[in-house]
Amino acid sequence: MGKYIFGVDVGGTSVKLGLFDSEGNLLDKWGITTAVVKNDNTAILHDITNAIQAKQAEKGIASEDVLGVGLGVPGPVLADGTINRCVNLGWSVFNVVETMSAICGFKVKAGNDANVAALGEQLRGGGKGYGSVVMITLGTGVGAGVVVDGRIIPGAFGAAGEVGHMHVRDGEPDLCGCGKRGCFEQYASANGICRIARQYLAAHPQQPTALGREVEINSISVFEQARAGDKAGLAIVEEYFDILGRGLAHIACVIDPECIVIGGGVSNEGQYLIDGVTAAYQKYCFHASKDMKIICAQLGNNAGIHGACGMVMS
Repeated sequence: MGKYIFGVDVGGTSVKLGLFDSEGNLLDKWGITTAVVKNDNTAILHDITNAIQAKQAEKGIASEDVLGVGLGVPGPVLADGTINRCVNLGWSVFNVVETMSAICGFKVKAGNDANVAALGEQLRGGGKGYGSVVMITLGTGVGAGVVVDGRIIPGAFGAAGEVGHMHVRDGEPDLCGCGKRGCFEQYASANGICRIARQYLAAHPQQPTALGREVEINSISVFEQARAGDKAGLAIVEEYFDILGRGLAHIACVIDPECIVIGGGVSNEGQYLIDGVTAAYQKYCFHASKDMKIICAQLGNNAGIHGACGMVMS
């Protein structure tokens, strides 16, 4: 028999699981519902263990042939495996590595889900072949993971990669989810594109455009109108590229990665997004970082389980 690794990506509504061989090749993947039990840090971990044991029985995998379990979780994880609360899971402060290992009986490694996804992209996706990678996820919010020399950088307090809460604009009247105003997330996320669009249209009420009149404003429609030559759509997307490119330049000044991988729903804009953001990045970046690559993610929802496997392999 060969040796196996289980990679687990724990989300607020579902848990994705992957069975890998010792070389990191994905052999099987499946999922279970995230059943949150109030004031119980272990219920989800027991569900995951049951799912792993069921897969072992299905595949005839002996426990001695399991090299370990990797966990990506939606919250700050310190280097020793301590979780500094996961609000979406109802978890308080506890050591998830020690707890999960005691429940499942295997070696366990854990990390913040964004960092783990970044490792997955560095190992098997858009960042493959690069040693130092930052992955930015542009979805409802903005998350990021940092991998330097093939290692996840969690930070002293588990908050490395919280780039969505860099301050990028003064005078923003609305609160960010973190309680501050003018955060990168408020403009660089899919919701941020809509914010920029509403602000632009309010400032240019006479601008001929289908946006907000014939076409509902969302990130997809803004890009569609821009591609079609709609002047308002083009102006909104240009401002979006400018803010995103400036933010990536700030990140490059601190991390100096070989590449930044962009994932999340906005990355579906593909090369149009990459070209626009790269041009804006070149305006703002420090000269030494001008050759940093900006690349679309490739693994989609599988990045987390690949990264979780990678933690065990390392």
